[in-house]
Formats: sequence, structure tokens, C-alpha cells
Amino acid sequence: MLQIEKLTTQAEQDWDNYVRKSKRGTFYHQVGWRNAIESAYRCKSHYLIAKENAKIVGILPLFVIGGFPFSRSLVSLPFAPYGGICADNHDVGNELFEAACGLVRREDADYIEFRHLDEANLKLTLRDDFVTLIMELDKDPENLWKQISQKARNKTRNAIKNGLEARFGKQYLRSFYKVYAQNMRILGTPVHSLALFEKLIENFPDSIEIIVVLYSGKVISGAFMSFYKDTANAIWASSLRDYFRYYPNDLLYWERIKYSCEKGCKYFDFGRSKWNSGSFKFKEKWGAKPKQLYYQYYSLKPGNISGLNASDLKARCFIWMWKRVPVFIANSLGPILRRSIP
Repeated sequence: MLQIEKLTTQAEQDWDNYVRKSKRGTFYHQVGWRNAIESAYRCKSHYLIAKENAKIVGILPLFVIGGFPFSRSLVSLPFAPYGGICADNHDVGNELFEAACGLVRREDADYIEFRHLDEANLKLTLRDDFVTLIMELDKDPENLWKQISQKARNKTRNAIKNGLEARFGKQYLRSFYKVYAQNMRILGTPVHSLALFEKLIENFPDSIEIIVVLYSGKVISGAFMSFYKDTANAIWASSLRDYFRYYPNDLLYWERIKYSCEKGCKYFDFGRSKWNSGSFKFKEKWGAKPKQLYYQYYSLKPGNISGLNASDLKARCFIWMWKRVPVFIANSLGPILRRSIP
């Protein structure tokens, strides 16, 4: 008989073992992602386990996100491009879905957001404008170099000619974060707390790497990435716009791709983008192939799912305002607001 339970401390290792063995299990499904978010943001979580004959056959990680002035929702998984229901089969997935629906009223949430990497058997409102782009790697990065576009190779060579150099190391966290925070304000998005990055490193000391690109000794670009199973995940990356003419993004991506090849990864996940956006086209020129992401929504009240994309009036107004907030205010207030934006 199938049973749905909440994750206990004693079952955390069993949870991670299931994630590692499951074809649907991703870096973001791991307990460490929960630990980092709870530590950095004090968000409430509901980690559900489906068991059959005392054996785990499915999991569903959920967080309660939001509150005034944002909608209150349950999200699987927040601050990640994907990480929804992970189950042995559709029947188990449906049981986990039903259990999640029961939490909506208890948490007084407006809706649930499921972020699936693969299509799920759920007849729900679907948002399909997001993709992740995945590149198949080669053991020898030089073989891969020959396959990427001439445009990408030329810009990477120019970056090196311009004196840019890449360095790896977790000691560059604050340098990366400074660039990241500045770029997020320009984009009109509240920045994540530095504590989130620190807690992720703390929970995944052997799976996280930071790369920065320097120009004349100054960090002008950086990325926060992870390695899990056979995939390198490009989680966050930013470059200072004043230095775009030196092509830091191209060197940043090539160095990460090369590094991932050398670590024996089979795939490089470039991360989430909207179809045909600027970031989508940039990633595509490296030879990455788009993979549809399936964001699905459940609500007790039809029409209660608002603010799901940047084209909504409320979202556009917020972005316009945030771009004009002074830097020191954005950096201090941003993390407080960011915890409510999945």
C-alpha cells in the first residue's frame, strides 16, 4: 500500500539516495538545497515521501513562498530552474500531487507551482515559455572547441587577446556576488542573499565551484555552478556591462565548458532562458540544444494565478521601479524581497 509521509531527519540520507538513483532526480532535489534555503531565508518547507512496502518510490519537495506584497504559493522548487515531482511512475506522482493539493488550503496559499524538467501527467495550467539549454560534452575539450560556432570561438579568442583571464575557486564568492548583485539591479530583479550562496557551498562543498573572469586584476564576470551525476549545472552568472566590449561572457562560458569536460561530465546545462530571448540565442551559439521546461499550476480558485511572467502589468511596474532604486538600497532590501519571489 502506498503511503505519503513527511521527510524526517532520519530519512534524509534515504531521500538523497533515491534522488541519486532516480532518472528524474536532479541536483536541486537534494536535501542540501532545502537546508540552504531554510538557513538563508527561513522559508517553510514540506518535503513529501511516497513509500510502498517501506521503500521510497517518489518524492516531492515543496516550499511556502511569498506573502505581502507577493502572492503566497507552494513551489517545487524555488530559486531553481526545475525540481518538481520525482517518482517511479505516474500513479505515484499523482498521489504526491494529491497530497500537495491538500496543503494549499492548510497553508492559505493561492496556488502550487510545479517546475518539471520532463513532461508530467498532470492536467493543469501550463506555462511553457521557459527552456533549459543542454550541451553534450566530450572528454577532450579541443574536440568540442571545433564544434562550436565560429562566432563563439572568435569572441573567446578576442577575450584572451584583450587580457582577460579566468580563475576558479570558492574564495572568489564575494567577488562574484558583487558583480551578480550589480547586474540583478540593472535587470530589475531583487538580488539573492549572500547567505544563500554561502549555505549552498556549506551543504555541497565538493559539488560547487565558482569561476571569475578578471581584467587588469578586477573581477568583471563570474559564475556559480554545480556538478551532479553526469551534468554540470550553470546556476547563476553575471558580467559587468561596462566591460562587455572585452567579451567576458564568452570566456566565462568556454572556461566552464572546458572545466566540465576535464571533470568527466557528459552534459553542460546552461540554465533557464525564455524561448528566443537574448540569453537563449547566446547559449544556442555554443551548440546547446533547448529542452522544454514544464511549469504547471494548481489553484483552488480559478484565475487566482497571477504575476507568473514579466509581461504582467504588476511585474512590469515592479521591474521598472527596481531598476531605479539606489544601489545601496537594492543591495540591502533585495534579499528581503527575494525570499518571496520563487
